[in-house]
Amino acid sequence: MARVVVTGVGALTPLGADAVTLVELLNQGHSGIRPLVSPWIKNLVSPLAAPVLTPLENRFSKLRRLMLDRVAQMSLWATSEAIAQAGLNFAEDIGLECGIFWGTGMGGATTLEAAYVESLLNNAARPRPTTIVMLMANASTGQIGMEYKIRGPSTTYSSACSSSAVAIGEAFLAIQSGRIRYAVAGGAEAMLTQGAMKAWESLQTLAKADAQHPETSCRPFSKDRSGFILGEGAAALILEDESSARARGATILAELVGYGNTTDATHITQPDVDGQVRAMRQALNQARLNPDQVHHINAHGTGTLVGDAVETRAIKAMFGETAKHIPISATKALHGHLMGATGAVEMVALLGTLNTRIVPPTAHLMQPDPECDLDYVSEGARTLKTLDVVMSNSFGFGGNNVVLIARRYQP
Repeated sequence: MARVVVTGVGALTPLGADAVTLVELLNQGHSGIRPLVSPWIKNLVSPLAAPVLTPLENRFSKLRRLMLDRVAQMSLWATSEAIAQAGLNFAEDIGLECGIFWGTGMGGATTLEAAYVESLLNNAARPRPTTIVMLMANASTGQIGMEYKIRGPSTTYSSACSSSAVAIGEAFLAIQSGRIRYAVAGGAEAMLTQGAMKAWESLQTLAKADAQHPETSCRPFSKDRSGFILGEGAAALILEDESSARARGATILAELVGYGNTTDATHITQPDVDGQVRAMRQALNQARLNPDQVHHINAHGTGTLVGDAVETRAIKAMFGETAKHIPISATKALHGHLMGATGAVEMVALLGTLNTRIVPPTAHLMQPDPECDLDYVSEGARTLKTLDVVMSNSFGFGGNNVVLIARRYQP
């Protein structure tokens, strides 16, 4: 089985236009959550969101934008950074040996909502001819392939909050088995539309706004938590067969070693301890690691009452007494819940943690919850002497549980 390494990362998030800025601002405890500026914001109970403020217009020509939903623009942005760092030219034969593995929850949500508004509120109107190719879930995957001449297998995954984590895990397996040598893996989400946000409001999972400090409204694992803040963004990783990366002299950022993927089969929205434990165990078994060898966990940690308590119990069940000694971060407090993009964004952040040996804080954890009594790094960023193995948890509606494990690369 081939060893799978990471040679490039890219990110476009509410915290900035690149992966380095994401990691730096997380460590500083900087929040990307703010009141959303939109003419329809008055129709929402809470105006808060975690939007990407980086202007995308200058990156693409006006003609090109006619074919790209916001989610595809973000996908191309993050992928561009990752490919540049990896130093790959897919226009050569490498493109035949590379796959695209991309995740998204809703695909072109902006285009879809515009089409409904045009069709249902104005019966005489006809949606623009590019509507379907902009809103379809695999539009980003297709656009990445065309942009970089990647001609291997391409697959789009949609499993709610775990979508891009699934994409990374499946890319890992494809390279490990020898099916391909390279992969672009990640995901994107751009669903800050009136319809999507009102739907999330009706599900009563969005955090109540803190009137004095709105940027602190998402409080994972805190006793006063009330839900998550919806955000948008994209992240990409370049994965390679280790032998290919070493042959071309690439800088290896980390090695992927474990992937777990399970289904609760209990409830469409309520998480299950056993399902999460099985995913963590799968990932550890594949990585051939014992629980006491994990040095840090980036938790799913959405800030919901039920979700955070269940994840805490799952970590305790998996790690036993060791659980008390593992520093755990929930970065959604700062970059928001980016739905289908979350797994990839948090994996990029986690690789930054591995590189810097600095664990980002679980921000805004001001009131300890007896049900969530693990080491959630509430005091601020923490530097660790030993930080070689890291785990990322992503749990989605529909009962999908995905766990990824990376370690410091050793030839």
